[in-house]
Amino acid sequence: MDALELLLKRVSVPRLQDPAPTAEQIDLMLRAALRAPDHGQIRPWRFVTVQGDDRKALGELFVTGLLSTTPEATVEQIEKTRNMPMRAPLILIVVGVLHEHLTVPKHEQLLAAGCAAHGILLAAHAQGVGAVWRTGAMAEITHIKQGLGLQENETIVAYMYLGTPINSLRNPPAVDPGPLLRTWPEQ
Repeated sequence: MDALELLLKRVSVPRLQDPAPTAEQIDLMLRAALRAPDHGQIRPWRFVTVQGDDRKALGELFVTGLLSTTPEATVEQIEKTRNMPMRAPLILIVVGVLHEHLTVPKHEQLLAAGCAAHGILLAAHAQGVGAVWRTGAMAEITHIKQGLGLQENETIVAYMYLGTPINSLRNPPAVDPGPLLRTWPEQ
């Protein structure tokens, strides 16, 4: 697969199963992530893996996080939250590490961490690994961030769910970028 085909054909793969990516595949994904634009070369990211039975522990952390913000959560909401980490054999958490820096504002560091996450998606797709980037409330709850060992200057950029696709990959529709493009100054 050439680079342009990869960029034009990558799709999210939400239905995943065992096996998880191999250590070698994960290493390549992380190496791709490290090629993200990084003004100042401060590497404003780090990564956390969760797999096997540790996904159940993450599910329990999600439940306590949910209850810390929504004590009236229903039994159905609690069970859905508990089972979130079981949707894939491996979760790679992308953490944005935001530094005080003279020339690199925090929003640029966060964008760089997002580019690192995108590199993981592209490298997964290039290797035939299914991947989907998720965030949602579980990325914002302080209790969960603390439970994952995040510091005050860190934020969850992505829960990258990784595994073997259950279904064949969909063929993404062609999208015309024309309506999104403007010339400045407009005439």
